[in-house]
Amino acid sequence: MNLELAGRAVVVTGGSRGIGRAIAETFALEGCDIAICARESFALEQTAGLLRGHGTKVFTGVCDVAQAGDLERFLNDAHAAFGRIDVLVNNASGFGLGSDDSSWQRNFEVDLLGAVRASRIVTPWLAQRAQGSIVHVASTAALEGPGPAAYSALKAALLSHAKNLALELAPRGIRVNCVAPGAIEFPGGVWDRVKQTSPASYEAMRATIPFGRLGTPEEVARAVVFLASPVASWITGSVLTVDGGQHKGNH
Repeated sequence: MNLELAGRAVVVTGGSRGIGRAIAETFALEGCDIAICARESFALEQTAGLLRGHGTKVFTGVCDVAQAGDLERFLNDAHAAFGRIDVLVNNASGFGLGSDDSSWQRNFEVDLLGAVRASRIVTPWLAQRAQGSIVHVASTAALEGPGPAAYSALKAALLSHAKNLALELAPRGIRVNCVAPGAIEFPGGVWDRVKQTSPASYEAMRATIPFGRLGTPEEVARAVVFLASPVASWITGSVLTVDGGQHKGNH
């Protein structure tokens, strides 16, 4: 299927590793120009090299999404570099696993407020393009418990934000959707660390998934890229779970 993405400019926050890196690479394979940000320059430049290997234009920015000034600067610079922005993927996560104030604050500032700010900044640019699109990367933790309290609650807020923003921006031709990954495994990721440090917890999670394995970043990335593409032109305000049947609820 031709996703009709060639030549479009895409921003992926938290794009240097894991799911974000896979999203950026999948867009690059579709012929998109890619802007990625992350807090660490080394991983960011490694990923940029990978993306450039696919023949795409790449813009990078060291950026803490929780810092409003950093985020605005990165997005403005990306827009200036490409002259357009067609797609925004809000992937960055604070991933605070605790229940203390710092975990709540970090998840609020990165997962929710970062996405709110980024979406607000790019909206005028998306409105200038045909079929502009925003995709939030949430989690099945937003749909059911148990889970890390702060992470789950703020991801749930992200779903609500996407639904309301979809209704607000539809008259301007902009679609807004969410992808909710289940347990995803990649080197250095949370579930990779759990596998090494707590095999029993890892196996307990794996047992909840009908396919008997955890997902991959590439499987999430393909869902994100589809939702962002013009072929999904009649999909907005939706939550697409990518979890191998792990979530047993209605959504």
